[in-house]
Amino acid sequence: MRFVAFVATSIALGSQITGVLAWGAAGHEIVATIAQMYLHPTVLPTICDILNFTSTNPNEPQCHLAPIAAWADKNRFRMRWSGSLHYINGLGDHPGSTCLFPGPRGWAGKENIHVLGGIRNTTDILKGFQEGERGWDEANEALKFLVHFVGDMHQPLHLTGRDRGGNGIQVLFDGRKTKLHSMWDSLLIAKALRTIPGNYSRPLSPEIEFNLRGAIYDPYIRRIIWEGLAGKWHGEIEDWVSCPSPSARVGVPSPESLTLWQRVSSFVLNLFITGSPAQDTDDEFLCPYAWAQPIHQLNCDLIWPPEFDKPPYVKSGLLPGLLRSPFGSSDVDDHSQCHGKNLRPEDELSMIDKRGHYVGLNGTAPIGAANGYLEMDTPEYTGKIMEEWVVEKLVAMAGVRLAATLNWLFADVEGEGRVNRRFLVQS
Repeated sequence: MRFVAFVATSIALGSQITGVLAWGAAGHEIVATIAQMYLHPTVLPTICDILNFTSTNPNEPQCHLAPIAAWADKNRFRMRWSGSLHYINGLGDHPGSTCLFPGPRGWAGKENIHVLGGIRNTTDILKGFQEGERGWDEANEALKFLVHFVGDMHQPLHLTGRDRGGNGIQVLFDGRKTKLHSMWDSLLIAKALRTIPGNYSRPLSPEIEFNLRGAIYDPYIRRIIWEGLAGKWHGEIEDWVSCPSPSARVGVPSPESLTLWQRVSSFVLNLFITGSPAQDTDDEFLCPYAWAQPIHQLNCDLIWPPEFDKPPYVKSGLLPGLLRSPFGSSDVDDHSQCHGKNLRPEDELSMIDKRGHYVGLNGTAPIGAANGYLEMDTPEYTGKIMEEWVVEKLVAMAGVRLAATLNWLFADVEGEGRVNRRFLVQS
């Protein structure tokens, strides 16, 4: 059975989905490149066999994950049945006033036809391939989807259905109109790329440089690795790849004195309760629901500022420029976007000029009226995101968890069970 069979029930939804994107191409490739750096040496040959590509150049890896990281987006019109697998919507979820993941009414759409179910299913297919129960063509497709879905899950707006994950809300970024979702997809990373200290244009250790491809985002990855994964987050990596015990039911307060990340991370400790949606996707080795819960919480604590629900930006329940479904802001299973272009990382970077100003693709971003749309490129919003390394930590988490999952599936370590293989990500 090919992966397509898993989503056969979603084919009817395909005609409603005009395009679904999470991180832009740069974000997905960054996640994949970080993952590649944390793979156990025995894993990459299997991945290259699945991808049917092995380089003969001794100065580069046998293959790269980055080139296939955006494959699921590039082929989304050919595979419309896969649209609902890029995101998940909790019924009634409406950050920041109501924060439900999923809440008493569950998820929108068909059962398990969402990004968490996609991660669970593709991982199971690859496990079956490793055990000789699945064919190469299934594994090839599943691996491409898995690399992409893990990235999708770490884009917070793919974990809420409010206004189609922010695709229906127009905002200002540096005085020009864009969508909230597009801002998180590409503009925050592009802005960060324009402000990287110059010393990160120089190579780091051979182990890091070996997995870079000369991409425009290489300095960004160097900084994430050096200051983040080898620096401020080094002691957190084991927690990132751990899964809560099914019996865990510990509540932790969230005092105002805690940092943003300490607050949202505390939610993961109170996940596994009787009847929890985690039971559909999570086990002791792979737990996308547990990993996604604190990411979703960012929607409530940061991404949707209270101004969205106050005058003059809300009128009769609608924001200016809002393209809202008649079925409600969170109960419709649709994250459609109006644009359908597959942008390259270079295209995304070009939307922020060398002075750090948003100009749009080919300088076409329209200037917006200051009293009609909420400006997001402010010290209180974008400044806080950049200061707390929110996006950098999200892509780092995604890369580490993707590597941990692939190590768990494919690492060839004598005497090691699957649970221990996962922690090879720290070596």
